[in-house]
Amino acid sequence: MVELERPGSGARWVLLLAVAAAGATSFAGGWVNDDWRVLVEDPRVQSLSAWWGAMPGIRPLLKLSYALNHQSGLGLAGFHAVNLLIHAGAALLVHALLLRLERRSDPGAPASGAALVGAIAFALHPVQTEAVTYLSGRSAALAALLALGSTVAWLDAPERGGPWRTWLAAGLFAAALAVKEYVLVLPLALLLVEAADARRPFSPRRALAALAPLWLVLAGAAALVLSSPTYRWLLGAGLSLRPPGLNLPTQLQAVAWLTGQLARPWRLSAEPGLGSVEGWTPSLAALAAVLVALVALGSWLLRRRPAAGLALLWYLLWLSPTGWLVPRGDPASERQLYLALVGPAWLAGRWLVAWAGAATARRAAVAGLLLALGAGFAARSLVYRDELTFWADAAAKVPGSARSWNNLGVALAEACRPAEAERAFERSLQAAPGYLRAELNLGLLRQGGVGGPDALGRCRFPRIDPVRE
Repeated sequence: MVELERPGSGARWVLLLAVAAAGATSFAGGWVNDDWRVLVEDPRVQSLSAWWGAMPGIRPLLKLSYALNHQSGLGLAGFHAVNLLIHAGAALLVHALLLRLERRSDPGAPASGAALVGAIAFALHPVQTEAVTYLSGRSAALAALLALGSTVAWLDAPERGGPWRTWLAAGLFAAALAVKEYVLVLPLALLLVEAADARRPFSPRRALAALAPLWLVLAGAAALVLSSPTYRWLLGAGLSLRPPGLNLPTQLQAVAWLTGQLARPWRLSAEPGLGSVEGWTPSLAALAAVLVALVALGSWLLRRRPAAGLALLWYLLWLSPTGWLVPRGDPASERQLYLALVGPAWLAGRWLVAWAGAATARRAAVAGLLLALGAGFAARSLVYRDELTFWADAAAKVPGSARSWNNLGVALAEACRPAEAERAFERSLQAAPGYLRAELNLGLLRQGGVGGPDALGRCRFPRIDPVRE
């Protein structure tokens, strides 16, 4: 592992081959869940001319990427190829970032493989499949790619190019905001990086001044959001979901669930089964106390053990920043972990390399662990093969989810399995009596709503529109 960090070595090729091997099964994925609404049925992304005609609009660069995919004529495989390339690029930038953070947090330490192991752990953790194999998850990975590029450019500015790299960082930040808004905390993440630099004392005034171009970008983005009727409507709709007093404990519950998903990748699920909490409970109050304690611990560690402090605070900062500010309909989704995972992956890389040392058996164990992550990524990608597999997995993981059972029922009906579809709709109503979508779908099914199979072997079912939520 040490040799892989030398200039001109094969570290990047090792990382790319790992991503390619684990991501090969992602090409088996089909259109599932939001893909139909966002990618297949939205007329604004079907071509470059359609995209241009819909501008100005929200998330323009994300939608441009969809339009380019459609324009290419490569179909479903093209979408998967672009998603995997974005993920590979993000992994390479994570590797570059961790190399720089290693030098900053511990400048006197010898070169190690921590950056490479951390980047591989970031790339291969099965939780990343929701941002890679799930085509609608591209927003998280593409925004992260641009935000990581901005971070690396900003870190290199003092030593490799000066002001132009700072403005490059600002430009990439603006591009990332045009993909997905959750990257708005990037300037705060860069402040943390500066505070964890063990090579010199931290000057908040100097760091804030150095970030001036990014603050300008953030101010400009805020002005655009407030001037956009669509964004104002979305903000209003989000704020109406739940009051701040209930959103805070709801987000605490979401953070706990997401953190648990990192530790138990065999329980990954498209359906978290979380809803709005009705009020504070002793367990939620304990979670709040733990979160405050972790923030305090990370702040204390920043100057004493910079790598540990930065990794912890990076994770907490990037974990669903938009959910804290504006309530989400679904409090949590696994793709929210995409960029946050850089922190835990770095700590894991440092610990594993230190533990393995020069011992052949331990190095083999580390390699085996990374292979297991890759195998898990490949296996999890197969869940996105089609609607039937996707919703069957979600219903099995969270049996109390009325939405999962309802959508599984639709998938079973379209697969010409009406008896099983009827049982799925009944399970949906058992989970949530009076759930309107399941009631309507069950009624349609019992009235003989499943038509004969078409040329592709799919039965026709007059689904409630939109059936996919």
